[in-house]
Amino acid sequence: CLHDIGLHVLGNYDSPIMPIMLYNTTKVAAFSRECFKRGLAIVVVGFPAVPILMSRARFCISAGHTREELDRALKEIDEIADILKLRYARSSFG
Repeated sequence: CLHDIGLHVLGNYDSPIMPIMLYNTTKVAAFSRECFKRGLAIVVVGFPAVPILMSRARFCISAGHTREELDRALKEIDEIADILKLRYARSSFG
C-alpha cells in the first residue's frame, strides 16, 4: 500500500485514480523520469494546474493489472520514494 511506504495519497480508496503528493515542484520532472525509466505509466500534475506546493503524480489502476504488476509497481515506487525523499507521511525522527 502506498500509505504503508510513507507516501501522502489523496482521494477515495474506491477510486482507480491514486494521486500521491510530490509537493515540491522540482520533484515533478524527476519523479516522472524515474517512473519512465522503470516502465511505469503515470501522469504528473504541477503548477499552474494545481497550486505551486500541491504537485502530485497520478496512477491509474484497473482490473487488467495483475497482482504481480501491482507488486512490481509498488516496489519501484518505494525505490523512487527513497531516491527523491518523498516519505512525507513518516518522520525522520521516529
